[in-house]
Amino acid sequence: MKIHEGHLAIDVPENVSVWDVDPYDPAILSNPADYYAELRAKGPFVYIPKYSVLACGRHQENKEVFSDWARFVSSRGVGLQDFKLEKPWRDPSIVLEVDPPEHTKNRKVIMRILSPKAMRGLKDDFRVAAERLIDALLDKGTFEAVEELAEAYPATVFPNAMGLRESDRRRLIDYGAMVFNALGPDNLLRRNAMAKAPEIVPWITERCRRENLKPTGFGATVYAAADAGDITEEEAGMLVRSLLSAGVDTTVTGLGSALWCLATNPDQFELLKSDLSLLRPAFEETLRYTSPVHSFCRTANIDTEVSGIKIEEGTKILCVLGAANLDEGQWPDANKFDISRKPVGHMALGAGVHGCVGQNLARAEAEAVFTAIVNKVGSIKLAGDAVWRPNNAIHALDRLPITFTRK
Repeated sequence: MKIHEGHLAIDVPENVSVWDVDPYDPAILSNPADYYAELRAKGPFVYIPKYSVLACGRHQENKEVFSDWARFVSSRGVGLQDFKLEKPWRDPSIVLEVDPPEHTKNRKVIMRILSPKAMRGLKDDFRVAAERLIDALLDKGTFEAVEELAEAYPATVFPNAMGLRESDRRRLIDYGAMVFNALGPDNLLRRNAMAKAPEIVPWITERCRRENLKPTGFGATVYAAADAGDITEEEAGMLVRSLLSAGVDTTVTGLGSALWCLATNPDQFELLKSDLSLLRPAFEETLRYTSPVHSFCRTANIDTEVSGIKIEEGTKILCVLGAANLDEGQWPDANKFDISRKPVGHMALGAGVHGCVGQNLARAEAEAVFTAIVNKVGSIKLAGDAVWRPNNAIHALDRLPITFTRK
């Protein structure tokens, strides 16, 4: 058995094209459109020799692989490393990196905490914070939208909702970037991110302890589940850790991308201002169009077959969700940002039992922010070049200079 990048090095399956590409090249990560298109054009799967993986870019195959947890497991790692063959850098997430039945028990606790009903209870707090922030940014006129809005808003409302006694925006955001960069190969992005682990991980671990959480908030509710016997005390701490990642990264990335989409498509912002019922579709279209999580892996847990391609047990499959979400076979004019579209079935937040646990929170925060923007902002314009931040699993903005004008 030959191990490559922490997983089984497979031979090229029959009828699969070989593509000498590096999907983790910073240039591709920053501007992936051409890579996505070519990946889809090459067939249901391609073999990438640099990492000895199969990659799929079409919607059909991504949905099948990503949704079938029995054949294509997450418990062997959602990055390149196979946890069956190598020990991961941290204890695996008991939501993201497990499969049923363990996953079912743990996810049930989180979904109860982050239910739509729970989000409605936070609606006023989210609204007040959003209106305060947008008013301040309108006073400035021109600002850096990633730092001052996309990161600032979740870092304001999330720690309070979580019940953190102590918060640190930079550590929370850097922790998320580290977790997702760790899913890739041993490249510079991963090494630079992991260099921060000795300082960030102990801080995160401490924040997850019962005594460091307020008696109200998501964290306390997780520990209440432990008191009720639904999970153990140790599992409660690990679920809080999962929330610290799920509650920040998806929202930060989604907010920044939505601003970029509206700034570069002013006709769509005008349409949104004329019809508030498009708020939720606009955010869903942003998720489809920009795919905050561009790639996750699955591992074939048995010998199987997809779209006529035989896949042997132990094969790492790179599910390129960003490519799948731009598949013209699924959405006509897929490369067009259109908030009147109904992008049902997009995979930006996963699929099946492994759909993003923080998605209700991300949607609630986005709704509060963009309701405030629609009510108060007359125009959104770029005040400079948008710069995307390369990450091994997330497609996120690094800088976005924006100008708001009042209505």
